[in-house]
Amino acid sequence: MSQFEVFAPAKVNLALHVTGQREDGYHLLDSLVAFAPVGDMLQLSPAESLSLKVTGPESRGVPEGPENLVLKAAALYGPGPGAAIHLDKCLPAASGIGGGSSDAAAALRGMAALRDVALASGAAVVKLGADVPMCLDPRPARTEGIGEELTPVALPPLPAVLVNPRVEVSTPAVFKALASKSNPAMEPIPAFVEAADCIAWLARQRNDLQPPAVALAPVIAEVLAALSALPGCKLARMSGSGATCFGLFESDAAAEAAQAQLAAAQPGWWSAHGALGDQAAKAAPRLR
Repeated sequence: MSQFEVFAPAKVNLALHVTGQREDGYHLLDSLVAFAPVGDMLQLSPAESLSLKVTGPESRGVPEGPENLVLKAAALYGPGPGAAIHLDKCLPAASGIGGGSSDAAAALRGMAALRDVALASGAAVVKLGADVPMCLDPRPARTEGIGEELTPVALPPLPAVLVNPRVEVSTPAVFKALASKSNPAMEPIPAFVEAADCIAWLARQRNDLQPPAVALAPVIAEVLAALSALPGCKLARMSGSGATCFGLFESDAAAEAAQAQLAAAQPGWWSAHGALGDQAAKAAPRLR
C-alpha cells in the first residue's frame, strides 16, 4: 500500500510591502518570500474517503473537520480514491509563517502523488488562500498581486532564528489597522553574492504590517528587541501579519547559538533556527 510523506515548510516574508487595495477588498502586495527547513509533516495513505488526524506539539485547537485547509485542498481533486491524512503539527497556528497554507499546499502535492495525477493549479488553488500558490512550490520568490503572481528569485541561504511569542494575531485586524493601503513597492532585487549582501538590501525594505501588528500585540516589539540583542543578529523583522518574527545572521553557527540563548531566556516562546531559502526538494512527496 502506497503511503506518501510530504513536508510543509514555514514560509517567511523577508519583506512585505502593501501597495494598494482592489475593489473587492483584497490588498495588493509586493513581497519577497523564502522557506525554512522547519515545518509540519503530512502522511497520506490510500483510503475510501478523505479524513484528517492532527497530532504534534502545536496540534491543540487545530480542527480535523472539513474547515481545515488540508481537507479543502485534498477535495480539489474531485471524486475518486480518498486518503487518510495525518498532520504532525509543529508550526504555531495563526502566526504569519503560512502554516495552514503550507499544509494545504503539501496536501495538494501529496494527493497528486497518491493518485498519480497532475498537480492542481489555477483559480481553485488561489481560493484556498493567497499564500497557497507560493507554498505549492516552496522556492524563494517575489510575490505580487494578492500573492498569486510569482517570480522566482535566486537567494543565498539566509541563516535565521524564528520566534513566536505564542500570541495569535488576526490578519484582518492587522490590515484594518494599516495606516496606508498604498505604499511604495520593493526596490529592484539585485543579484546577491552572499548573505551579507542580501541582508543589507533587506534592511532597506519593510514589512508594512509590522507597525499595526505591534499596536495590536505589543509583545511583538519585545520579540524584535530580543532578536536584535542576540549576538550576530544583522536584521530583525516580523513575518507576514505576525506574530512570528525572524532574525538574520551571517552563519549557521551564529543562528544556532542565538536560538539556544533565546530559548533559555524565553522558554515560553516558540523558536527554531535554520537557513531560509529553497525547500522544494525537501518538500517533494516521498514514498514510504
